[in-house]
Amino acid sequence: MGDSLIVKSKVKDYVKDMNVSGDFADALSKVCEDLIAKACERAAANGRKTIQARDL
Repeated sequence: MGDSLIVKSKVKDYVKDMNVSGDFADALSKVCEDLIAKACERAAANGRKTIQARDL
């Protein structure tokens, strides 16, 4: 896997009173990568080169 799409400090700020395990950000980044890849496929299937919110 390449660079993470997730800013770990922002995740920690968001969850406030919860602890965040060391592998959580990497797993979350993978989920985001999968969502983005599927959005790209959907946009391409609809003849677009721009991914949009509706592709999620």
